[in-house]
Amino acid sequence: MSPIKIIPKKKKNPKYKREEPIAVDDYISDEKNEFINRDLERNVTYLRSKLGDSGDVIIRHIQPHPQLKMVIVYIDGLSGALQIQESVIKSVMEWSEKYMEEEHGSHFIATMGDSIMTVGDIGYCEHYSEVFSAILSGDSVILVDGYTRAVIAKTKDPNKRDVTEPKTQSVVRGPQEGFTEDIRTNTSLVRRKIRSVDLRLECNLVGRYTQTDVSIMYIKGIANDEILNEVRSRIKKIDIDGILESAYIEELVQDSTLSPFPTIFNSERPDVIAAGLLEGRIAILVDGTPFVLLVPVVFPQFFQAAEDYYQRSDFGLMRMLRYVAFFFALLSPSLFIAIKTYHQELIPTPLMITLAAQREGVPFPAFVEALIMEITFEILREAGIRMPKAVGQAISIVGALVIGQAAVEAGFVTPAMVIVVAITAISTFVFPAYNLAIAVRGLRFAFMVLAATFGLFGVTVGLFMLVIHLCSLRSFGVPYMFPIAPYNSTDQRDSIFHLPLKWLQTRPRLINQTNLTRQQSVKKSPEE
Repeated sequence: MSPIKIIPKKKKNPKYKREEPIAVDDYISDEKNEFINRDLERNVTYLRSKLGDSGDVIIRHIQPHPQLKMVIVYIDGLSGALQIQESVIKSVMEWSEKYMEEEHGSHFIATMGDSIMTVGDIGYCEHYSEVFSAILSGDSVILVDGYTRAVIAKTKDPNKRDVTEPKTQSVVRGPQEGFTEDIRTNTSLVRRKIRSVDLRLECNLVGRYTQTDVSIMYIKGIANDEILNEVRSRIKKIDIDGILESAYIEELVQDSTLSPFPTIFNSERPDVIAAGLLEGRIAILVDGTPFVLLVPVVFPQFFQAAEDYYQRSDFGLMRMLRYVAFFFALLSPSLFIAIKTYHQELIPTPLMITLAAQREGVPFPAFVEALIMEITFEILREAGIRMPKAVGQAISIVGALVIGQAAVEAGFVTPAMVIVVAITAISTFVFPAYNLAIAVRGLRFAFMVLAATFGLFGVTVGLFMLVIHLCSLRSFGVPYMFPIAPYNSTDQRDSIFHLPLKWLQTRPRLINQTNLTRQQSVKKSPEE
């Protein structure tokens, strides 16, 4: 089927039909069906008008033959200038006159793209929308006078950040490589881990203005088709001006917006994403960020570190320590407030005498003490993160030595409260997932209010409400507290505890229901 030609509108005065300059409005405009015109000058005029005659838009006119005119369009900074010069322009200009006369036929564009250019990847397009998408992605487009088909040369600038050690999820033993801001580098890092023909990658463009590459990666035959279709559906429903980071996608496709707990997992480690894919999960990669999303997610997954699988099995002792740190970070100030205010009989007598002696001269109740210290610590934490690295260390020293000691000596808080807040702060850094620590930091203040109002009864009611909320959450249809609720004895081997790898023979049952076997059981020989 021959392509539809764009026909200019008829002029009222036929005398000047040829001489008048061609305006953009002379095209039959349809955003979904704007075909490339045969007239090269019309194409150049249209491109300049659409791109606003920007200074970084390069339109290079070349004429390798007296009867052949063409232009190469690219954006300076997004495309590799050296690659365009060597693989595109030089290849075209080196054509001989005899070769040009022989190949100047109906298949000229295909011959030029497939046989002449030495660039790695070549594409073709017939619509202006594809031309703009290629140019704004860093590729170069070659338009030839007399043809309605353009050549897209993959000439993106190869300069990008090198693969370095992950900054947010470091390990003592294990791979020391992390994702970068380039989505193609990230997909290659995952493919190096999983060398299977069943590893699939689906690409989408999200954002009306940014046109950000958002890719879905999964393993065919392992990933649940229902969850995969749900991920596709939610991404296709996104209609927003731009996607600047994977957090945009996370917030737009998550199940519960009002919950403080994250229902989507993110990581900058290729080995963590590869392990999730092997369990049947689906990865969402966004161009421009080193953080890759993983769905569906369950609550115990936020307590699992990559190093759990690289060291000898300790039967989950370190993982259980993270659960203990979770309750310390969540409940330490509230329990101290409740016991000190309403339930002094629970405190041993020698300790009670010491605490009573410390409170001499302190004008504030325990709740106000904890509130002052917690808010001060949160301010110091934010200041240390936002300040330059050279100054951030000084901020932590000031907070630990000056403010803490000075507050005790000035009589604002008691030494016991400083210890409780310090233990709470240290416990928040034990979690492998930083977004879980943010949720705990917010809930801690709610438990402090309940403890100051109702004592241990208020803390107990808060815990009941927290458990009910966690059990009601879903992540792409999967219960958030699985395998604890609903309980599954087989999957308990890698939730709170972590048994040796040879005992982990199946994948999570609610996440994967088609291919459950992860490894075959090893039968011991009679001699053993």
